[in-house]
Amino acid sequence: MKLVSTIADLQAGLSQVRAEGKSVGLVPTMGALHEGHASLVRRSVEENDVTVVSVFLNPTQFNDKNDLAKYPRTLEADCALLEACGATFVFAPSVEEIYPEPDTRHFSYPPTDSVMEGAFRPGHFNGVCQIVSKLFMMTNPDRAYFGEKDFQQIAVIRRMVEDLGFPLEIVPCPVIREEGGLAMSSRNTLLTPEEREIANHIYQTLKESKVWAEKCSVQAVHDKVVETIDRVPELNVQYFSIVDGKSLADVASWDESDDIVGCITVFCGSQPIRLIDHIRYKG
Repeated sequence: MKLVSTIADLQAGLSQVRAEGKSVGLVPTMGALHEGHASLVRRSVEENDVTVVSVFLNPTQFNDKNDLAKYPRTLEADCALLEACGATFVFAPSVEEIYPEPDTRHFSYPPTDSVMEGAFRPGHFNGVCQIVSKLFMMTNPDRAYFGEKDFQQIAVIRRMVEDLGFPLEIVPCPVIREEGGLAMSSRNTLLTPEEREIANHIYQTLKESKVWAEKCSVQAVHDKVVETIDRVPELNVQYFSIVDGKSLADVASWDESDDIVGCITVFCGSQPIRLIDHIRYKG
């Protein structure tokens, strides 16, 4: 495995790979890696000759400077995990390397990027599109791997790929969960052991809501999920949206679409830590 920090070094390594006719998989990450990331890397290693993993904490997708400041940074441990998973290149650039000048490009794909996270984190998906499009242009991958925990992010990136005509395949990978059901996230390391236990109620409630959906309306399921989670001390729902799985537009009836997903964001603990998850009702 080779660790590189400049675009020139990355592209020099990949030019040799391309000259040999080898396929390239890309796994974009912001570091603080866990088993969820590892599952993406292992899948890329299985499906491609060469796997590039980017480790870059992208400032343009944070609309809260405090959130950026407290995001965990663990490059040494990340590299050890990636080597064990079989990654070929780890690309860990500085902010100056990626953004020598401010990126003024503006991406807009409503309603996909304007609802849910888009509504509560203005500019977030524009920053995601900025960095992901840069990584695609730098690496020219055959396939790019993203975790389904960030369900809305995948939908937005698909729109961007279609818009910009990138000749690659987006590969969504299943959510990896901790023993109690909490979706694995780099942010989980910021939770105390007690808060981690409390956070398990999020997925437990989402799973239970699939049973409620068999008899209750969309609105009733929505209200019951929010009420159930908000009753748990130290949990506070920011939003819960039941949407079409492709457009991410709200649905009012279970018959409205054959692809329906419930997406949720919950604040946990005294800091508090922002946790996202989703559940598929149809499709």
